[in-house]
Amino acid sequence: MRHRSARVTGIAAVAAAAVLAVAACGSNFNDSSSGKQASGPAKLQVLIASSGDAETKAVKDAAASWASSSGNTATVTPASDIAQQLGQAFAGSNPPDVFYVDAARFADYASVGALLPYADTMSGTDDFYPSLRTAFTYQNKFYCIPKDFSTIAMEINTDLWSKAGLTTADVPKTWDQLTSVAQRLKTAHITPIAIGDTRDRVDAFLAEAGGSIVNQDGTTATADSPQNLQALQYVQSLLKNGLAQYPKQLSAGWAGEAFGKGKAAITFEGNWIEGSMRTDFPNIKYTVNPMPTGPKGAGTLSFTQCWGISAKTKYKDQAIKFVQAMTSATQEMTFAKAFGVMPSRQSVRDQYLAQFPTDKAFLDGADYAQGPVNAPKMDSVLADFDSGIQQLATTDPRSILQRLQKNTQAALAG
Repeated sequence: MRHRSARVTGIAAVAAAAVLAVAACGSNFNDSSSGKQASGPAKLQVLIASSGDAETKAVKDAAASWASSSGNTATVTPASDIAQQLGQAFAGSNPPDVFYVDAARFADYASVGALLPYADTMSGTDDFYPSLRTAFTYQNKFYCIPKDFSTIAMEINTDLWSKAGLTTADVPKTWDQLTSVAQRLKTAHITPIAIGDTRDRVDAFLAEAGGSIVNQDGTTATADSPQNLQALQYVQSLLKNGLAQYPKQLSAGWAGEAFGKGKAAITFEGNWIEGSMRTDFPNIKYTVNPMPTGPKGAGTLSFTQCWGISAKTKYKDQAIKFVQAMTSATQEMTFAKAFGVMPSRQSVRDQYLAQFPTDKAFLDGADYAQGPVNAPKMDSVLADFDSGIQQLATTDPRSILQRLQKNTQAALAG
């Protein structure tokens, strides 16, 4: 989640398909015998998608502390590719007891019974942001506890901003204002906006227009809607008029890189950009601001992972207690300080902002953020939508949405 890429890799798609295929062949994830409790202390196997050494150390330290106080053991393994490794583990009927589950993958696992739906049995779950609980709810059942999250905000290069004669009073709060300042930046011979060329950025505008790809419970395709059309037409207008450019047009691998190299005055990225700016572009001065509101008001995207527990674990009770320890208010703040994540608990909001005041726009986004598509078997559909977005400057947005609607309906029906 640190540098959330919208590209759906072949490995991830194959891994998700493997889980679904195994289920179709009678893997029997929910076999009552597979969930039988083992006697004696638990020996939990924990698989994480680590952002780096800092996260690996923090999680290992927290697991060791829990193990010491509980009399159990917990072996934490950072995955080289968690989607692939989980797919192989489920296919081999030997999944880890506890593992990170990305919201974009969640429905694939929940739909085949691979996950233990433990979250509804825990007390105090109202403390987790509603948008994050929704991301891990499938068929009205809250499955797993969100561990942290990121949202998209608007970053502005203050030197380029000033060079164009703009001030803090000009920070855009609406689409119309964004267009206006972008035109002023272009007039000053400054590339106004660098925007990611996938749904993981462009969909923020769909949310601001009141649109989505599926309804909230993931059962109905809502892609071909007036709201989504309005959003794509707006983004297209930015691209066509030279007010926004995709990373490859700016010789960059992602929009944050283009922004960090000073090739654009504005970008729309998550709080993972902060680490990149500190490490790779320390001389760039910038501010973090809320996304401009659209026709239906505020909107952004959230990216989150939960602590998944295997439906096959022999250590159900201990695994739940492990997750409780990993998501306590104190532990979440420890993780935030260790490797830069935003806590999923609302109760530590003020404490977090006192420590990281510049993250306010990111954190405020939790109140209105839209999560990834919460439906299974959508990988190829969303990859195809990304391809459409990459051609948005020269393609009729209606045709992109009609194709997305047709493909989404087929995936939901299948």
